[in-house]
Amino acid sequence: MAGAMKIVVEEICAEVIAALPDTFKKGENKALLKRLGSGLNRLLLLFNDDTKRLDLPKKNTKRSTEDVKKGEKQVRKRSKSRWWRLSCCFRVCCPIELCESDEDIASSCEDDTEANSTRNHGTEISVNLNINNIQEQEYRPRAFCAVRRPPDFTVGFDKPMMELKTLLLKEEVHQLLLTAPPGCGKTTLVQMLCQDKQIKGMFANNILFVNVSKTPNVKVIVQNLFSYKGYQPKYQIQSEEDAICQLPQMLSHIGPNPILLILDDVWLGSELLFEKFKFNIPNYKILVTSRTAFPRFKHTYNLKQLNDVDAMTLFCHSAFLQDESSYIPEEDIKKIVRGCGGFPLVLKMIGGSLCGQHAVVWHSRLLKWSDGHFFFNSDTELLPHLQKSLEFPDDKIILKECFMDLGSFYAEQRISAAILIDMWAELYELDEDGIHAIANLQELTIRNLANLEMTRKDASEVKSYYNEDFVTQHNILRELALHQSSQEPIGQRKRLIMNISGTNLPKWWMEQKQQPINARLLSISTDESFLGSWCNIQAPKVEVLVLNFQTKNYTLPEFVEKANELKVLIVSNHGFFHADIKNFQLLWSLPNLKRIRLEKISISSLCKTLVPLKRLRKISLFMCNIGTAFENCTIQGSYALPNLKEINIDYCNDLVELPVGLCDIVHLKKLCITNCHKLSILPKGIGKLVNLEVLRIRSCTDLLELPESIRSLHKLSVLDISDCLSISKLPKYIGELCNLKVLNMKGCLRLCNPLPESTIDLKKLMIVVCDEERAKLWEPIKDILTKLNIEVAKKDINLNWLLK
Repeated sequence: MAGAMKIVVEEICAEVIAALPDTFKKGENKALLKRLGSGLNRLLLLFNDDTKRLDLPKKNTKRSTEDVKKGEKQVRKRSKSRWWRLSCCFRVCCPIELCESDEDIASSCEDDTEANSTRNHGTEISVNLNINNIQEQEYRPRAFCAVRRPPDFTVGFDKPMMELKTLLLKEEVHQLLLTAPPGCGKTTLVQMLCQDKQIKGMFANNILFVNVSKTPNVKVIVQNLFSYKGYQPKYQIQSEEDAICQLPQMLSHIGPNPILLILDDVWLGSELLFEKFKFNIPNYKILVTSRTAFPRFKHTYNLKQLNDVDAMTLFCHSAFLQDESSYIPEEDIKKIVRGCGGFPLVLKMIGGSLCGQHAVVWHSRLLKWSDGHFFFNSDTELLPHLQKSLEFPDDKIILKECFMDLGSFYAEQRISAAILIDMWAELYELDEDGIHAIANLQELTIRNLANLEMTRKDASEVKSYYNEDFVTQHNILRELALHQSSQEPIGQRKRLIMNISGTNLPKWWMEQKQQPINARLLSISTDESFLGSWCNIQAPKVEVLVLNFQTKNYTLPEFVEKANELKVLIVSNHGFFHADIKNFQLLWSLPNLKRIRLEKISISSLCKTLVPLKRLRKISLFMCNIGTAFENCTIQGSYALPNLKEINIDYCNDLVELPVGLCDIVHLKKLCITNCHKLSILPKGIGKLVNLEVLRIRSCTDLLELPESIRSLHKLSVLDISDCLSISKLPKYIGELCNLKVLNMKGCLRLCNPLPESTIDLKKLMIVVCDEERAKLWEPIKDILTKLNIEVAKKDINLNWLLK
């Protein structure tokens, strides 16, 4: 170490140590100050060890010196204070400030010692800590593994704290995960839990708190745990294996009270750290907090956001809104609180940023937010905190893209998983069945970045049917997705998401010398006051177009006609009435359009201008008004849709019968008609669909029977007639379905007749899903069809349709 640096450190340490006795005479935190002095003495001994010259890195010695100086200021400040002032400071702020100095100095010592130990091949450095004129009056644990007190003001945590405590204290619970999105107050809840009398009475001084964070060092964690409990390891800890080997010995000796180890802020990728701290020790529990819902945990507590009342209380406290602040309009306050979404961190930061501001500032801030300037722009601390959740390894970077794509839809909207499957199949070349898309959504759910809600799957549905599954995303996370997507200039963004209110079109859109946009995904959302007047834009590279609107009449934008790369079109009406669509004829010239999804659209309005869509492979109709639209259509299905492979019709309540022309689309492979309760008959010519592989007629309660011509569907592998309450028998020649592998007939309560004799010819049939009564019908056939597995379905009362 350079001589000048050594002299500086010696002088600072000497001054601080000399000031400690006077500070003790006046202060209350004697043990804490003693540890601070001990750390300084240890640093001096390290610097003065001439027999074992320390080769410390410059950045370590610089940090050590800065930490010592900070400690000197804290001690000097306390020693010069009058008694009454000093006493107050110690109770209010001194523990935090001095604990931080203590931690910093001790950390510097440990880092320097460890670095030197590594350079000298394990040379053991023994430091005898002894400070004259200081007598320890009481034992206080080191701050490394101590649980900090919760914030002075908390709201909405009492019930979660009791629920978490109840779960933790259950005898069978040894490891418990506390999970929630960032900013929900996971650490605060744990701090409150540790202050609970019952928890303190049970675990006493054996509550060990470890902040894990992104890059945990097991060796340092274990060293801190030993230091915290005042134990010395049997031999020097030089590796992670040494640490894990010695830790259970220490834990076994700190009884007789039970032990609670808290691993706070465990990141995805560090979950295996938890496994290293699992030991077979009586009364030993581990509580993990993470923004990731790790599936490996058997017991999990999900912390929810604050309700409206508690959110308002916290915001008003943070913004210091009292009666005298009534000049702030109540409606403005409510809008801001709603925008914060019940996230305690967001409420406190936004409230704090508005504290003491004039009403004009509040109103100005609201206008900016409604204009698309996000909360994050007004508070620099909030954005980095939330962005930590978006750090993905290189092989998972697609998850970040999928997360940002979720911002293409209205806030708090239930997004159909089928929509995302269509989008991602084209944008990221994922499989068309949706297996990889659902896996991505599962992982986003685990990370608390979205919430995938899946209906219970039968064996026939696990890998193929996701039409009833949906995704939701909290508004704050959607705002984060929008913010992340808007960091580049508009023309360079690969994802352009626009929200238009009334006639307020974006300025760049109205510019005459407008440059082409290069986005692959374009989403345009309009409100009920939008007048339908579009400015022309150039979007030559758009592959997915999402149009969200709320009006009864809607005109497709004219730029669609020149969007030659467009592959997926999603048109979603979120208004109360079914909408009429104009300009549908613009689609006829698009050479790459493969998928169309229409939601809550009047199909009759399309048939007036129906044009051939030669490249279309999949069409989905959700909650559309069909009526007699197809009967009045003059264009033949085989001509209009020659390459159509898949049709999905869901919740179209006025659909009574399918158009006969549908049977001419001979390339069709999947036909799914679900929740169309008035559908009573299928076309007799359905047997002409000779390439059909999946026929799903599900929850069509008025359907009486399957046509006999179904016998011609020799490629059919999946037949799903579940919850078709009126079907009383299977087709007589069902045995001619020579490739049928899965038959789902659960909920077919009137199907009581014996099975057709031809059933024994279903040699490839592997799975039949039904209830207990229908299972009895198949018992005699199981001896013949030896590969057949009868799966008795559990009753699933699903009311999701009420929310659609």
